[in-house]
Amino acid sequence: MFKNLLVPATGTPHDAAVFATARLAAQAFGGHLEFLHVRVDTSEVLMSMTAGGVGGGDAVQSVIDRMDAEAEANATAAHQAVTQMLAAAAIPLRDTPDGTGPSAQISQESGSQSAWVAQYGRFADLILMGRGGPDDGTPETLEAALMDTGKPLLIAPATAPSSLGRRIVIAWKDTPEAARAVSCALPFIAGAEQVTILTVLDDADAKDESGGRLLRALRWHNTAVQVRTPLRGSTSAADVLHREAEALGADLLVMGGYSHSRLREVVFGGFTRRTLGNAGIPVLMAH
Repeated sequence: MFKNLLVPATGTPHDAAVFATARLAAQAFGGHLEFLHVRVDTSEVLMSMTAGGVGGGDAVQSVIDRMDAEAEANATAAHQAVTQMLAAAAIPLRDTPDGTGPSAQISQESGSQSAWVAQYGRFADLILMGRGGPDDGTPETLEAALMDTGKPLLIAPATAPSSLGRRIVIAWKDTPEAARAVSCALPFIAGAEQVTILTVLDDADAKDESGGRLLRALRWHNTAVQVRTPLRGSTSAADVLHREAEALGADLLVMGGYSHSRLREVVFGGFTRRTLGNAGIPVLMAH
């Protein structure tokens, strides 16, 4: 069961869909939401600028003042967004469990968001994040959440979902990463109305017996499991996956987090990047 859920709160518009997804997860499992806001440490930025040969003076101070103001605005926005969501959902603030249902707390740190998410994430049952933007530090934080915590990562879509985990699609490939993602998703799978194991085949002569083995294993958790093996044809596997998920009315996609490079900064392979970019539903990943 997912009882301890970590939710980075950035203070940006991307938070809305993340918070909505987190609320659905907390309500499904009676979980505790820890909202973490990481504020930029301008003293570290100043030291970095100085070490890089940037001189002092009014120009540097102007940059620091602007960053301080932006950091304060983001912190205020994050706190307001969290408290408004909790009030609307009638979720109380508390830092110790009492067994009465969903609850939440707000934490704040200063420094690197990716480092703090990795540290907090190791003690969470599930980490929830949004896609963010390419230049706002989100890719690095997603990498840290996926690679440095050992915990599953639930990535919210750009638009708030209305349901979570009722109809699940598993992007299946016979790999350790995919197997771990399925294992991590068992709390969702056990209570789903329908679970579809989806393996995209390259041609009609291809076979995949592992999907059948997974079917037999998952039916001990939920009998409403099926296997589909669509052909890729001339389209990409990611496009086939999204087409099938939409046709099935899926509200959760489960997949492994694949890395095709030894360099840590290149975490997501092409299929994973394409899937995250196109998915209109939450995506649960594990590595």
